[in-house]
Amino acid sequence: MSVVIIGGNDRMVCRYRDICREYHCEAKIYTQPKGDLECLIGCPDVIILFTHPVSHNMIKIAKKKAAANKAITLVQSHCGSCNALRSIMDKILKP
Repeated sequence: MSVVIIGGNDRMVCRYRDICREYHCEAKIYTQPKGDLECLIGCPDVIILFTHPVSHNMIKIAKKKAAANKAITLVQSHCGSCNALRSIMDKILKP
């Protein structure tokens, strides 16, 4: 499963990546605005959006990308902690 994480804390990128590996998921993580974020996101299975520590433009791009492709699941969380990510991954990968 491919996951894109948008937002969160810069210092947590390695931890986010490790948690995704625990769940056997490939992860792209963008904590800061990039040039062409919409193209960088690609076509993942899930977009996880940490809404507190993120720019409004990144939120808008993530929502637009998920709305354009109904196969992409968008999950939003106000908190960008490791526990929040684990909780989201548990819900996504629940049988």
